Amino acid sequence: MRWKKLGKIFDPTQYELPNDCEQFAQSPQALVFDDFVRIYFSTRSIDKKNGKYLSHIAFVDMDKNLSGVVRVSDHAVIPLGNLGCFDEHGIFPINVMRRGDAVFAYTCGWNRRVSVSVDTAIGLAISHDNGETFERIGDGPVLAASPFEPCLVGDGFVKVIGGFFHMWYIFGTGWKKYDENSSPDRTYKIGHATSVDGIEWTKEEGRQIIPDRLGVDESQALPTVIEIDGRYHMFFCYRQSFDFRKNAGRGYRIGHAYSDDLTNWVRDDENPSFDIAQGEWDSDMQCYPHVFELDGKVYLLYNGNEFGRYGFGVAVLER
Repeated sequence: MRWKKLGKIFDPTQYELPNDCEQFAQSPQALVFDDFVRIYFSTRSIDKKNGKYLSHIAFVDMDKNLSGVVRVSDHAVIPLGNLGCFDEHGIFPINVMRRGDAVFAYTCGWNRRVSVSVDTAIGLAISHDNGETFERIGDGPVLAASPFEPCLVGDGFVKVIGGFFHMWYIFGTGWKKYDENSSPDRTYKIGHATSVDGIEWTKEEGRQIIPDRLGVDESQALPTVIEIDGRYHMFFCYRQSFDFRKNAGRGYRIGHAYSDDLTNWVRDDENPSFDIAQGEWDSDMQCYPHVFELDGKVYLLYNGNEFGRYGFGVAVLER
């Protein structure tokens, strides 16, 4: 198998975004309708109190060829969390799924810290207006840090399989200063949890389900899972845990693993192949993948250079 890249399909700098956001369309996630595809993403505004970023959720509706923009959201999809809550300073990413007449959204909430920059946890919000807006089930998260997953629980991707909810997510193994003159950097791995209702979750506590390729300092992010011909395939992104922001050789790349039982995963980053062309919008970085099926084809949405500052593109799977 290989991915055929179709190019960048959305640039947030070309549109007026809600919440006074400018640039960034990170972690695109698809919700398929009868005659269009809604793609949610995280964009950023500036916190006027301190000049730091705040991540907000927006969406773009595209035609089913994924080549034309139909509409860009002009309202807040979900407000940021209340004072002191886990999602006070941003939501990135959001994973959406239909559940009866509702749309469930699993959010990754960000909150700032003092000794390190942030912590994260996973929340749940529900939409009853076809995904236009979402309302939290409560101010707290449904999945958060625990004894063997001490920080940075986030990036939840949820599917219902065999009547059970399955969530693949990331958990932090810790923070580390790799240089005395730099801020601490974080490392996180991919984990798995199950639920009967999508609210109460049971973790495989502290179990890293995808083996490292770059060693113990490899960070793995944003898992997304799809079934193809009876086998489950996970796509994610991975990088070195430090010196990755401007060093292309240490930045994010798309990874892949497969499983026949949802428990044991075999890593195979080379298949399907993902070509990299120098000088393109994604030549230095490929990150935040999301796979979905549309009209019998499997597509992969992803961000490119600078963590999605200038939008996202798409590739189609060729078998």
